[in-house]
Amino acid sequence: MTPQLRGITWNHTRGLLPLVATAQRFNETHPEVQVSWEKRSLQEFADAPIDRLAERFDLLVIDHPFVGFAARHETLLPLDKLLPAAFLDNQARHSVGQSHSSYHYDGHQWALAIDAAAPVSSWRPQLLEQCGLSVPKTWEELLILARRGWVAVPAMPVDCLMNFFMFCASLGEDPFTQESVVVSTDVGLEALRLLRELLVLCSEECYAWSPIAVYEAMASRDNIGYCPFAYGYSNYARPGYAEYQLRFGELVSLNNGKPLRSTLGGTGLAISARCPNPALAAEYVQYVASSRCQRSLYFESGGQPGHRQAWLDTSVNAASGNFFLDTLPVLEHAYLRPRYAGYLHFQDEAGPVVHHFLRHGGDPGAVLEELEKIRAKSGSGSA
Repeated sequence: MTPQLRGITWNHTRGLLPLVATAQRFNETHPEVQVSWEKRSLQEFADAPIDRLAERFDLLVIDHPFVGFAARHETLLPLDKLLPAAFLDNQARHSVGQSHSSYHYDGHQWALAIDAAAPVSSWRPQLLEQCGLSVPKTWEELLILARRGWVAVPAMPVDCLMNFFMFCASLGEDPFTQESVVVSTDVGLEALRLLRELLVLCSEECYAWSPIAVYEAMASRDNIGYCPFAYGYSNYARPGYAEYQLRFGELVSLNNGKPLRSTLGGTGLAISARCPNPALAAEYVQYVASSRCQRSLYFESGGQPGHRQAWLDTSVNAASGNFFLDTLPVLEHAYLRPRYAGYLHFQDEAGPVVHHFLRHGGDPGAVLEELEKIRAKSGSGSA
């Protein structure tokens, strides 16, 4: 009987097609193995319990905050026990920012960073030029452009929380670095103030938009010229992917002269603890994360690589409007979210709280108090 590996990923060109392509190629070189991939929505990707998915699938594409839960509940196989030490060392040395180490927790490597991302800026070059507008470099220039109606920001609950983290880190304090609070009061209040200062100038539809929705709107409509921060998608920087090609770059500087510091995203490829063929799964995972695959088939099939050599590759950048070189500095300095076992409860519950304030206003102090209550229920931790 032919060994089979079933995987689950997320429903977007960037999330699905490169894995389908690598599965096909792996089968061609390993005809005794069949790898298949299924997809879930972006929201399900964030919400679906990893332990339930690990019961049904051998391969899982995960977000790094899952690793604390996985380590405590023995949901995933530690890859350091399956892959060569030299290969893991190569992955660490060629990490994009903290992408590789984000999946290292409690002494083990739980996934490989096959995809790297963080909120970056994006714009429609020809549209801005036609309207006599410039790409903003500072917070004040961004607000001026927003007052003229040209700016969109993804502001679904989870994006609101990620942006809140970004502003706290940009103001000099990484969230969850203190034992007793998510963030100090002064920093938290200023982060909320700045975010609401921008969002009140944006369309109401932004509160229902993910980064994908923002990019689809920017690439098809003529009333949005600039997005100051959204998780980058190199697909929209490639000719022919959407009606209009977008450009991507670094983040604006705050009034203190320092650029915004993004919140790390991306995805990792993990192996379920219930996988009946861990050796075969490890061989496939190693192939997908390899520099050769990441620079070629993975990227060419719509993927957004996690290997630094792909981000520096001349051909990769030529095919994507220099997306990777132009945004790499943002990812190199991005804030790493907590990964303790209960953090995902915090993320699920805190996002709507920040979202409601940014959309409707209210008492920012009460928002911080509510975040503290949610943290207390989620357990403590900063790793």
